[in-house]
Amino acid sequence: MLDIDQAPFRAHPFIHRRFDLNRRGDGTLLLQSGERFEPCLETWPQTLARLALSQPEATWLAQRRGADRAWQSLSYGQAKAQVDAISEALLALRQPGRTVMALSGNSLEHAVMSLAAMQAGMPYAPITPAYSLMTPTLETLQGMVDLLNPAVLFVQNGAQFKRVIQGLRIPPDARFVCVDEAQDHPMVVAWRQWIATQVTPQAEEALVALKPDAVAKYLFTSGSTGAAKAVVITHAMLSNGVAMHRQLLAPKYREQPARILGWLPWSHVAGGSIQFGVVLASGGTLWLDDGKPVPGLFDETIRNLREISPTEFGSVPLGYSMLVDALEKDPALADGLFRNLRVVAYAGAKMPNAIYERMQVVAVRTTGQRIPFISAFGSTETSACVTLSYWCTESAGCIGLPHPGVELKLVPLDDTRYEIRVRSEVNTPGYLSRPDATAEAFDEEGFFLMGDAVQFVDSSRPEEGLVFAGRVAEEFKLQSGIFVRVGSLRVELIDASGGLFSDVVVAGADQPHIALLAWPNVAVCRVRAQMPGASAAELAASEWMRSAVRYAIERHNAAGGGGSRRVHRVLLLGEMPDMGAGEITDKGYVNQRRVLTRRAQDVARLFAEPPDAEVIQIV
Repeated sequence: MLDIDQAPFRAHPFIHRRFDLNRRGDGTLLLQSGERFEPCLETWPQTLARLALSQPEATWLAQRRGADRAWQSLSYGQAKAQVDAISEALLALRQPGRTVMALSGNSLEHAVMSLAAMQAGMPYAPITPAYSLMTPTLETLQGMVDLLNPAVLFVQNGAQFKRVIQGLRIPPDARFVCVDEAQDHPMVVAWRQWIATQVTPQAEEALVALKPDAVAKYLFTSGSTGAAKAVVITHAMLSNGVAMHRQLLAPKYREQPARILGWLPWSHVAGGSIQFGVVLASGGTLWLDDGKPVPGLFDETIRNLREISPTEFGSVPLGYSMLVDALEKDPALADGLFRNLRVVAYAGAKMPNAIYERMQVVAVRTTGQRIPFISAFGSTETSACVTLSYWCTESAGCIGLPHPGVELKLVPLDDTRYEIRVRSEVNTPGYLSRPDATAEAFDEEGFFLMGDAVQFVDSSRPEEGLVFAGRVAEEFKLQSGIFVRVGSLRVELIDASGGLFSDVVVAGADQPHIALLAWPNVAVCRVRAQMPGASAAELAASEWMRSAVRYAIERHNAAGGGGSRRVHRVLLLGEMPDMGAGEITDKGYVNQRRVLTRRAQDVARLFAEPPDAEVIQIV
């Protein structure tokens, strides 16, 4: 039996933990880092220009292309030349301040367009491709266009976005810029035409003129707690958000180039602001992973990991569940992943301890060492910078302590939990054209209202950090008045399932008891049920799965906790979460509110008397 607890952690150059904690008379806590924040005065386009001079041949980005899916790379020198050409084309439009919307996913050209737009003084707005490709109408996307008033809309493949090009109402002077298969349409311009633009001194003049407080981009919130809003992101927010992360490393290690295989979408803050920015700021390399942590697409990530040995790797818990299944079966894959790996990061939800422990078992078996797992907590409005667990933790779940330059206000909710609010060097100035929403987002002292709850790992030892304790808006009361903490219960149930569930949604607001909608973990359940090739629906209907779920939930209930934790019914879902319907984000986590709304009929089945035969009743 491998004793992972005795194995040392792989050395990682974190700084020592230093923080200041003060208590107000009303019980509110003020928590901040003991490290003095060191701001970055360079914008991203200026960083690229500097690196293009110092390391022009070094690879910045790489992506698989063509029929043979070979890696195509873009060096810092090549990227600078392309950014200058595209920024020149944008400057020729004579529309400073107008927006450049990117409708397609991560790509080499998308990266060039983003920095070119910033250099030209035109805010860049990356949009989740699902709004173009996976929704029955273009209503949501049209609302974004009406808000942003774009001069340019970037798409990677014109044929793929044909519906958008033909059906979207855009300003009469706006243009679609298409990289591949440009459509024969009066409002379409080919990428090859723009990339050939002759560069004049005005491109360099625009670069020099960039100011830290100018708007660099707009990012839309996920809409999980209301309608999506366009968050204003300045150049200073981008540069300083990355600086905050890098400052948690010992100084001599901050300049080491990061080598990352990344799938995180640039339409969200973790991928488009932190991961992208960390690679650029360190002069590192980002391999664009076209895989996703969903069944059928994760094979691409596995293929890439057979060729790329990153220094950092990040995913959501569902992605690690799929990854560890592959690592346990393939020692060569594990050897490649852990060879250069310094740190592993997860976000979006708490990592189930069962997955954390399995990952560490593989790491120790492969290297003789455990791998540091870090987790961050943040939001689009805070540049993904609130807390980070910048030390080696013995289990999953800790979200750490504040970044340098971040101050937390912890307002008591009960004996152990606090509502978390954030005042920071990298907080957004607000939402585009929404002064009402901006005013509601901050308290009277200028702290941003996260809408989340946290608690200390150990209240007597605050240096052990904080843990996420759920979204306040998702919590509910049963008919009995018992309060249900959805965030923590959801993680407990996924843990208690022992790998049977890929995810769950907790229901029971104003109902007599708690019930679950749950999705089978297809890869795990196929093996355990000896049903190779079975679909999620077939697994959900199988007697083996129903019995295993009943046993797992009965064990969870027997562990105690009263009515706030006891689950009475479960409905297994054969239809996996639908990204196009907003049930799952392109970061890979489930939107609980959207699932409960969209699957209201399934929720009603959970509480019907008597329930139908597909509902699993727990004794």
